[in-house]
Amino acid sequence: MISQRARYAIRAMFNIAPRTIPVSASVISDEEAIPKKFLEAILAELKQAGFVSSSRGKNGGYLLALPASEISFADVLRVVDGPLALAPCASRTAYRRCDDCRDVETCETRKALLRVRDATAEILENRRFDEIRAADPVAGP
Repeated sequence: MISQRARYAIRAMFNIAPRTIPVSASVISDEEAIPKKFLEAILAELKQAGFVSSSRGKNGGYLLALPASEISFADVLRVVDGPLALAPCASRTAYRRCDDCRDVETCETRKALLRVRDATAEILENRRFDEIRAADPVAGP
C-alpha cells in the first residue's frame, strides 16, 4: 500500500506537469486539497531528487525539472516511500536478507514477492506524468 504522502506527491506532479509557468505551493495545495505544509515537504523531496525545480519571487513556484515523459510513477514512489518491494529480500534498490530467513535461494515467499515486485515495477515504471489523467479512469481525476 502506498502512503498518503505518495498519493499527494503523484497528485502534485500531475498538477505541475502540464504547466509552462511556475505554480506556487499554495495553488497546488488548493487545487489538489493537499495540506500546504505537507505539500511543501513533499516538493522539497521531489526537488532534491531532481524532478521539480523552484523559483522564488512574485512569479515563482514549481515546474518540472525534467520532461514529464521522463518521470515515472515508480521514480516518485521510490523517492517518497522507498523501495517498491513488499519485503527487503525482494528489493532491487535496498536488498537485505530477512532476519528470520532460513535460505534466501529456496524461500518460496521471496520468490512470490520477487514476482510481485517485478509486476508492480513494470506497471509503475511505464506510467509517466505526461499522460492525461482525466482520460484514464485508472488514474482518476
